[in-house]
Amino acid sequence: MSTPEQEIEYRQHRFSPPPGSTEIFLVRHGESAPARGDDPFDLVDGQADPDLAPEGRDHAQRVGERLAGERIDAIYVTTLRRTVQTAAPLAEKLGLTPVVEPDLREIHLGDWENGLFRKYTADGHPIVDRLWTEQRWDVIPGAESDEAFGARLRAALTRIAAAHPDQRVAVFTHGGVIGEVFAQASRAVERFAFLGADNGSISHLVLQGDTWIVRRFNDTAHLAAPLG
Repeated sequence: MSTPEQEIEYRQHRFSPPPGSTEIFLVRHGESAPARGDDPFDLVDGQADPDLAPEGRDHAQRVGERLAGERIDAIYVTTLRRTVQTAAPLAEKLGLTPVVEPDLREIHLGDWENGLFRKYTADGHPIVDRLWTEQRWDVIPGAESDEAFGARLRAALTRIAAAHPDQRVAVFTHGGVIGEVFAQASRAVERFAFLGADNGSISHLVLQGDTWIVRRFNDTAHLAAPLG
């Protein structure tokens, strides 16, 4: 004969955000326009500011379709227009005005801004090998230090989380930003372990004070599915 204790079931629980925490969906902007030596990008505070490429506008539409059904309470973008353009379809669907957070802009590449990073990577510049071997952005002449980059990102996300307890926020940002944020959240030994976020991808964190919980990285299911 079974006892009451033997009849109790202990099921695996489904994750739920801790009370007071903030869910943050980090969206990498859509593909931006190609760099051309005879047609340099506009600069904002010394950083390249290309428009989205046609493929990037498609990415933006797909992100808007994907996140429109989520309970998104606020949208953040950076000072660079490719994030504003990527956020626009979702902002329109939800009737939200994006908030600009300057500290979530991309890593400043110093002497390699304005498309030169793409060119030197394609050309096999020797500093690119150092970049990946040492996993430091500031091997590039004049680039922002990794410490300054990491500190400003942590401060920005901490501010956003403090402003949105028990809410869900979409942050439209950059590949280098997502890589650094997830390296911090996971305490990765390899600092560049998360540099592979695709254009238009969605990554997901839960922030509660100094605790950052990784929920999802580089979700691209919406990019493969037919639109509409």
